[in-house]
Amino acid sequence: MNTFLQLVVNGLGKGAVFALLALGFVVIFKATEVVNFAHGSLVLFGGYLVVVTRESLGWVGASLVGILSAALLALAVERLLLARARSADANSLALLTIGLDVIITEEVVRRLGVTLPFLGEAWDAQPIQIGGITLFRTHLVALAVSAVLITAFFLAFRYSDWGVAMRAQAENREAAALMGIRSSRVTATAWLVAGALAGVAVLFIATQDFSGAGLSRGTHSIALAAFPAAILGGLDSTAGAVVGGLVVGLAEALSAQYISFDFSKSAVFLVMLVVLALRPSGLFGTRESTRV
Repeated sequence: MNTFLQLVVNGLGKGAVFALLALGFVVIFKATEVVNFAHGSLVLFGGYLVVVTRESLGWVGASLVGILSAALLALAVERLLLARARSADANSLALLTIGLDVIITEEVVRRLGVTLPFLGEAWDAQPIQIGGITLFRTHLVALAVSAVLITAFFLAFRYSDWGVAMRAQAENREAAALMGIRSSRVTATAWLVAGALAGVAVLFIATQDFSGAGLSRGTHSIALAAFPAAILGGLDSTAGAVVGGLVVGLAEALSAQYISFDFSKSAVFLVMLVVLALRPSGLFGTRESTRV
């Protein structure tokens, strides 16, 4: 029983990180109807900036730089490339993000070289014991940070002018434009938010507790596990992104323990396929998630 409880708590911690990343996928999709396959490279870029500035700024300062840099890179991608190709269809823009992902990822990996730096030094590799249960501090901090950020996001999404504009644009872009909502501003803010969430997520992913490896190409692969989470919950549902992330985290943790570690990497996709077979729009989506 202790083992099961430990897996559930640690799985929820992982799932909280996946929820942050999945939320980034969904926010961009709601604003643009484009699936951003460059999300993993935003994670890597933010982590790389933490590595190169950590010695001079300290961990806290470097982490803030990494989060801000990931947000600004996301904004640059939207402003300099996607905004100029706005007349292209969603599938073409999705393919463009794949190309960007390859370029950014390969450059970051080249610059990292053979080093695999860990990023979560404030909480990494510091397990705690509670009633005979071993919990990873990284997962607990991830749960707390994600809860704060996701709550703040939903409050902004529900009550702020940007949130109202985002929901209006997602519902009917043409009608929103006629009401005076500036699509470019809504879209730019969505990319900024998604980039910032990616910058936060990498601080937990590139740790011994979460992945067992430092910042590397593997970090990019782990970040893309959030894509099934977004699909599972529904690409047009912010609540679905959170639920999907938690489901993915739990599925990975439980299957790694009770089936095999190798199978756990496939388990998240198996869960996604089962959900889509029963409900093509995802758990909370309103349109089919299989559409790119």
